Amino acid sequence: MKTSIKYIVAIFAMALTFVSCSNDDETAVNELDGITKFKEITNDTHTIELYSHMGSLEQGYNEISLRIKENGTNNYIKNAEVSWSPLMHMTMMTHSCPYSAVEKVTENGTLYEGYIMFQMAQNTTEYWDLKIDYNINGVDYTATDVIDVPASTKRKVNTFMGSDGTKYLVALIEPTTPKVAVNDMKVGVWKMQSMMNFPVVDGYTVKIDPRMPSMGNHSSPNNVHATQTLAGGLYNGKLSLTMTGYWKINLQLANAEGTILKGEEITESVTASSIFFEIEF
Repeated sequence: MKTSIKYIVAIFAMALTFVSCSNDDETAVNELDGITKFKEITNDTHTIELYSHMGSLEQGYNEISLRIKENGTNNYIKNAEVSWSPLMHMTMMTHSCPYSAVEKVTENGTLYEGYIMFQMAQNTTEYWDLKIDYNINGVDYTATDVIDVPASTKRKVNTFMGSDGTKYLVALIEPTTPKVAVNDMKVGVWKMQSMMNFPVVDGYTVKIDPRMPSMGNHSSPNNVHATQTLAGGLYNGKLSLTMTGYWKINLQLANAEGTILKGEEITESVTASSIFFEIEF
């Protein structure tokens, strides 16, 4: 009888172990749904895996996820405090770009995420690197490596000096898969306080006027200019695309008082703004 009880307990324990391992594996798989690893950054202790929806980076706005793997055990760290610092190495200077804090996706998961908006692409002599700083149980670590940031095929970023003497950066975030419809539109607006500091601009309006240059420069109805819902956040609007093809999304940036800081209104004589996004689908 005692032998039978021990046998049953052993089987039960094995079953619990199997279920636990299965759940861990399932959680790991679910965490990575919709994202693809594109880079590993290593130091003596850890390997930092970088993920994105495209499986790569490009000039413009990028949502980036990461996991930290312990080299000795291949276990993923769930309790790290993480920050990052992107840096462009130009011929005569270095500078950073707009980026968010890095936050844990779920309490018990292994994934951390944030965004980086690369305002310029790499070239043959100038490049981006990414420094990851993190703390695990009171111990500080760091890892740095060069990252690949090619130019976007269409214009998704505008960097310009406003009429108020401030340098602004405006980036298209959504739609990523435009449709013939009224699309949800999301835009980021930042300003350059220094070569290393690019805070979000609050309370402005990004006015939009989509046009099809190849079709008589016609516009579309039911567009909604992009505005903020929360301070420190991104800007949301509505973008009406009435047919497939190439669209130029003409922009004007207005401050909280309504003063236009950059961009021109489209008229019969002014067919395009000096700041714009491009979409083709």
